[in-house]
Amino acid sequence: MAEILLFHHAHGLTTGMRDLAGTFERAGHTVHLPDLYEGRVFDSTDAGVAHARDTGFDVVLERGVRAADGLPDGLVYAGFSLGVMAAQRLAQTRPGARGALLVAACVPPAEFGGDWPAGVPVQIHGKESDPIFAGDGDLAAAQALVASAPDAELFLYPGEEHIFTEPGLSEYDAAATAAFTERALAFLDRVG
Repeated sequence: MAEILLFHHAHGLTTGMRDLAGTFERAGHTVHLPDLYEGRVFDSTDAGVAHARDTGFDVVLERGVRAADGLPDGLVYAGFSLGVMAAQRLAQTRPGARGALLVAACVPPAEFGGDWPAGVPVQIHGKESDPIFAGDGDLAAAQALVASAPDAELFLYPGEEHIFTEPGLSEYDAAATAAFTERALAFLDRVG
């Protein structure tokens, strides 16, 4: 079974993120779920992003990187939107990564020093018309990563919702969430 370091999105450590961690745990995986916002939760992506901006994106990223301190090397790093930065950085730079799950975001691997590491599988999930994922370059980065890394997969879902896996938000898409969860669990079983 996999051991996962799971990073929340811009809304913070929400009930939906805790529920997803529970889903992974019920499947036999171990999940570490750090709170990068130190208890703050936001009702909108804009408010959460504003908080991250006020805190400092670099501070939020470093909180994520430090969350791996004391954990074993053989982790799967998973991130949602804002949390992808920490997940992707750790997957690329911390030795022994078992894999990465990137949801609603992806940055060019060069941002963290080079190519995607050989032998580290990655799954990327997003909405094909999400103005943030598709419109801000994340989809292009994901497509380039998939083209360059043999163990990379990209799953696109119809629609434009950004945080589509969070049941408490208006963006929630039950069908896409079910497909994501099934694919993520299969991925975790494979890399665990």
